[in-house]
Amino acid sequence: MIRYSLVCAAGHGFESWFPSSDSFDDQAARGLVTCPVCDSPKVAKGLMAPSLARTDRARAPDPAPGPDAALAALPMIAEPERRLRAMLRAVRARVEATAEPVGARFPEEARKIHYGESAERPIYGQASPEEARALIDEGIDVAPLPPMPDDRN
Repeated sequence: MIRYSLVCAAGHGFESWFPSSDSFDDQAARGLVTCPVCDSPKVAKGLMAPSLARTDRARAPDPAPGPDAALAALPMIAEPERRLRAMLRAVRARVEATAEPVGARFPEEARKIHYGESAERPIYGQASPEEARALIDEGIDVAPLPPMPDDRN
């Protein structure tokens, strides 16, 4: 079985399983593959990365493709969504270029900065929803960093 990431002419992303590549091609040509959102039969394969298990080492995160390459590969995405995705990438790139990554120490570092125990500086990292709520309840200004858009959905 093959799982394909699919995109309709209106830009809706979805996934579907097929017994083979030929099976998808045949069903799509006959109009049997339709978008679950708008029922359009104009469906194309989206970008997919192979998922290969490695046993010799821990899996490294997939490198992020450049925004131009990722967007150019998705001609069926509507222009407003392309602009939104580009803005999200720009916001994230700006934060990553100007702030210090502190990882899982984010709640601790944010508190140190807020209470004057550490130099004031821009930081970013990870916090659980509970940790973020606790920071906000303490009066510490935090905001979620927009995730990188998944160009397959």
